[in-house]
Amino acid sequence: MKEERIKQIRNSINSQIKQKGFVTVVDTFIDVGILDKENYEKWREGQIIYLEKVCKGNLNKLSEILKEIYKYSKELNLKENYTFYKKYGKGKVKLRFSKLGKDNIEKRYSTHFIMKN
Repeated sequence: MKEERIKQIRNSINSQIKQKGFVTVVDTFIDVGILDKENYEKWREGQIIYLEKVCKGNLNKLSEILKEIYKYSKELNLKENYTFYKKYGKGKVKLRFSKLGKDNIEKRYSTHFIMKN
């Protein structure tokens, strides 16, 4: 991965920690230009079947970014916290991140990283 992309990812993570005390993959994707906020909102409203569909870049690029998020979060000693993403509104319609929808892939996208006490 290019040094500039790593710097963008790390800046996003540092900013999220400072602003809200935790890091999300989707916010990092938005910050580095992989995901448009508008498409994120459409996905949360259930208008997009899975998030990867509207991310800019191929699956290898997304995977590299995920690896860097996990790597830097570990360096910062952040705690992994699985988060259930559901459609906006009433009910508990679970949202999908990936085309395949496999549990291990979904967990990678939906994990938040929080400051340890």
